[in-house]
Amino acid sequence: MGDAFEAIGIALAVAMVLGIPFGFFAFLRYLRYKETIALAEQGLLRPARAKRNRDTLRWGIVITTMGTGLMCGLYPLGFSIDPGMASMAPLGFGPWMLFGILPFFFGLSLLIIYYVNKREDLRYDAEEPDPIPPHKVNGE
Repeated sequence: MGDAFEAIGIALAVAMVLGIPFGFFAFLRYLRYKETIALAEQGLLRPARAKRNRDTLRWGIVITTMGTGLMCGLYPLGFSIDPGMASMAPLGFGPWMLFGILPFFFGLSLLIIYYVNKREDLRYDAEEPDPIPPHKVNGE
């Protein structure tokens, strides 16, 4: 009977860990939808986003530094757990380092995407449409 409660507890913990972030993003999406509807009722459009997506740069920096920090923190872990295994791995890297290497390279890919798109934005510099309809310019 104790094993069943333990399994249920683990399942609930996993559901909460996955459900809270997804629920938060769903709520943010709902708020953005309501804002768009309120603007549409007034005859306005949502302002256009900036051409260069600064969010990609910010998240790229954050995730890359988080991966670097995890790699620095996890590197000595192999020497404390099993010194023989750490000495056999190249440069002391073991499977525990994946928790830092994966976010590092994911963040690095976001940075590369930002800089590639930045060059394309400079090449194709087109004029953006005015987000305010002409009949609403005079405050009617």
